[in-house]
Amino acid sequence: MNITNNVDSEEVGNAAQLLKKYVKDASIEPLISALEALKQDPNNESLLAQFKNTFKELGIAQGAVLTYAPYVTILISDNPFGDD
Repeated sequence: MNITNNVDSEEVGNAAQLLKKYVKDASIEPLISALEALKQDPNNESLLAQFKNTFKELGIAQGAVLTYAPYVTILISDNPFGDD
């Protein structure tokens, strides 16, 4: 499945803004950068893969990211809509 077909650049931008506003942890800066890059090119599979890897490296900060930017859940899901 090509998940990049489902990436909404507006939602990606909103997620980045929410994280900037509510999560005051420097460890998420690389994730915000990855989101901003993905917003500019939502069809780029390598940017999506980079985003997912950056998220995996966050550790405990993942909880805050998912709390304040729930759209991230869709981005990290391999098959968020159940389509085969």
